[in-house]
Amino acid sequence: MSLEVECKNKLHFKTVILSDLHLGSPYCQLEKIIHFLHSITTETLILNGDFIDGWSLARKGGWSNRCTRVVKIILDKAKDEGTRVIYVRGNHDDFLDKILPVALSEFEIVSEFEYETREGSYLVTHGDGFDSVTSNHKWLAVIGDVGYQIMMKSNALYNRLQPKYGWPEFSISKWTKAKVKSAVAFVDQYEDQLQELALCRNFAGIICGHIHTPADKRIGRFHYLNSGDWVESNTAIVEHFEGGFEVIDFPTFLKWKKSAGKDITIAKKPGKDRSLDMDLASS
Repeated sequence: MSLEVECKNKLHFKTVILSDLHLGSPYCQLEKIIHFLHSITTETLILNGDFIDGWSLARKGGWSNRCTRVVKIILDKAKDEGTRVIYVRGNHDDFLDKILPVALSEFEIVSEFEYETREGSYLVTHGDGFDSVTSNHKWLAVIGDVGYQIMMKSNALYNRLQPKYGWPEFSISKWTKAKVKSAVAFVDQYEDQLQELALCRNFAGIICGHIHTPADKRIGRFHYLNSGDWVESNTAIVEHFEGGFEVIDFPTFLKWKKSAGKDITIAKKPGKDRSLDMDLASS
């Protein structure tokens, strides 16, 4: 079912960061991505790796007109809205290594990106460099990716049967990450390595993706952000005009959009209160 409509009510952000869209993968949430992109304006759009799933495409293809539609929407934002687009390569789109860096007007392709904020400088990196399997044993990472897609296929079957039998909603991959000790240890080690890099290079924080686990954590003075993915989590990082990052999921985005009578700018309240102020943007 297509969610694509002409969006008159848009949400305005200073910066939006998306990662792990996996265009070309059979489990990419294309309609949600298209709806999200149609419904926002942003000064800067950062695609933080695995935008295109080159591994999946190399194995069995899968590029569709809807994938092309996503690319066109982003290029139109750069051309018509003046959005600066930063594409950071990931491991599934590592074919880009052969041409990096590339700068085409408002569109750049880089290996990593330093982003300046009021709170300090953040390193934007996909994060695969801190995954020893991906970095040193690509063949093993590809096998792991095949296993992940098998889990996703099994989950799709479960989800089709779930309404009929009244089963609870369930994600095999999320359950695995939460329950398997090695997976939990990997995520913890991954975050520790990123913290060490940030402190070594004097960054206020690091923004990454790769592990499909959205996060917004303060570890001492270090700020760790992970934008999640658009296969399961359907999450993004947004930076508000008054400062500050926030990780939002697709239901939250729809709630903000539904509340909008006009184009709006979302203002985050300080502290842990996630309720929203809605400042009407100038028409």
